[in-house]
Amino acid sequence: MNTTGIIISPVNMEDRVALGVKAGDTVRVHQKIQDKGKMRIQIFEGLVLAVKHGTEPGATFTVRKMVDGIGVEKIYPLYSPAIDKIEITRRSKVRSAKLYHIREKVAREAKRQMRRMTLTSIATESGIEVAQKKEALKTAEAAKKAALEAEETAKQKAVEDAENERLATEAAAKEAEEAVQTPEVEVVTEAVVVETPETPEKTETEEEKVA
Repeated sequence: MNTTGIIISPVNMEDRVALGVKAGDTVRVHQKIQDKGKMRIQIFEGLVLAVKHGTEPGATFTVRKMVDGIGVEKIYPLYSPAIDKIEITRRSKVRSAKLYHIREKVAREAKRQMRRMTLTSIATESGIEVAQKKEALKTAEAAKKAALEAEETAKQKAVEDAENERLATEAAAKEAEEAVQTPEVEVVTEAVVVETPETPEKTETEEEKVA
């Protein structure tokens, strides 16, 4: 089918055909990303595993890269208007048109590296965990303080009870000692009767005599 003169994409198709992307190339794809009403460019750089459909309108190429030990693959349409630019940074000579065996090779290498790995449990604390720990620490300190105060109060009460008991014992002993040393003295009160002599009354005769 002759597609000469038919525009199938707003991009410059001739430039992308002339670029000649093939398996084994290391390419840097500048992809347009619409984010919150703004346009930004995201760069994805990796190895071209395969190119399908040549230079046809539906031509695609697969790019693979490693991110933190994990293989990430993207399939891009060659004439996609979402691609702003394609750069070839390195070109390698390969014998195969499809490099899918690299997946298995990378997987074997990853397994080999995992044999030398050790399990660890290292993580940062979240704000919630820190707050919970602080609250638990405060509660424990308050409980410890209350227990110490209760223990101190009990000790003071025990000391006061012992002191009161000692004072009561000493007072009882002192009273008993005083009771032994001081005998009871009976006070006898005798009634004394004083007889007053009666004065004889003067007779009228004597009074008259005197007169």
